[in-house]
Amino acid sequence: MSETPNLDFAGTTPYEDYVQADVLTHLQHPLSEDPGEMVFLVTTQVMELWFTVIVHEWQTAAQALRRNDLRAALEALKRSAYELESLNASWKPLAHLTPAQFNSYRSALGEGSGFQSAMYRRMEFLLGEKSASMLVPHRGAPRVHDELEKALHEPSLYDEVLGYLARQGAGIPERVLSRDITQRYEPDPDVEAAWARIYAGDPDTGPARLGEALTEVAELVWRWRNDHLVATRRAMGAKAGTGGSAGVAWLEKRASKNVFPELWTARSQV
Repeated sequence: MSETPNLDFAGTTPYEDYVQADVLTHLQHPLSEDPGEMVFLVTTQVMELWFTVIVHEWQTAAQALRRNDLRAALEALKRSAYELESLNASWKPLAHLTPAQFNSYRSALGEGSGFQSAMYRRMEFLLGEKSASMLVPHRGAPRVHDELEKALHEPSLYDEVLGYLARQGAGIPERVLSRDITQRYEPDPDVEAAWARIYAGDPDTGPARLGEALTEVAELVWRWRNDHLVATRRAMGAKAGTGGSAGVAWLEKRASKNVFPELWTARSQV
């Protein structure tokens, strides 16, 4: 067997065929002369790729729970935790922007804003943060709008978790199981009580291990939101966001919300 790698290919390299690196590395089109804009643009695109794989993992976990395959669900949630850590690390290149540095290319964004990200919206929908109004910005992109509308009408990851717990005899009330899944999930005292019973029992049971896997995801999402808040506060203070949002005030509101809320409040009952 030759130790020399094959360097001669009839077309593009097998690596290029698989990774599509040439496509990825030519998607950057800065709109200003500031060299820092390239960092902002690439980092944002990397975030979009992490959103995509995390959505894939959470959908995989939701589908596994629907068929009572806890092992596959836990594996997908564990992978997503590693991916969330990498996503959160994406803030590093942007975390120390001064107002002057950000302002040097902020105008290139126009009305563009992260809250308009369709893939991030799908992440939020999977977490139970449903809102039909968030489809409105995507009316001009039929494929994206249709995908978001489909996600709006599908059970969230947490809906599938509660369905799984109900089938395991955890005492999830029917009003929760039959709720309108196109609406934002609201905490329920009986769901909190169910998690408290799970946590008061054997920590090696399936529901308890599921609870801890979800808690890890929830904590990392909270860290993502807070890192976003701090980076924005540092770069632009309390000015209005590029997309017309309240900027830091809007991010503060998002960061104050717990993902999978009863998993946190139930701990006070154990």
